Amino acid sequence: MTMNVNNNPNKPLVDGQKLAQQQQTTQQQNANNASTAQTQVAQTLRQDSVSLTSSAQQLSQLQKKAGDTQSINQEKVDKLKKAIQNGEYRINPERMAQKIAALESELFGIK
Repeated sequence: MTMNVNNNPNKPLVDGQKLAQQQQTTQQQNANNASTAQTQVAQTLRQDSVSLTSSAQQLSQLQKKAGDTQSINQEKVDKLKKAIQNGEYRINPERMAQKIAALESELFGIK
């Protein structure tokens, strides 16, 4: 069976089987292209990875500890607030410097 696909008498007639084969070939090519694209995306996803440095891991642990409200001694906080408000709180600069140095050493691995 032959048919005129474009309904144009000047165009040659196309065999229905050939048209069906062409459509099937096009569909297979599209499916293959889609499969190839999915494979490439999957390979790209497998190649991506994230790793945290030890400093980042320590920071994450410190943030978790800071978020833990149970570790706050509210009585001590209240005493310190009252002492600061009354002008009774005294700062020991040497001790503060030692504490800052110890914290930096812990955070940045400096010994």
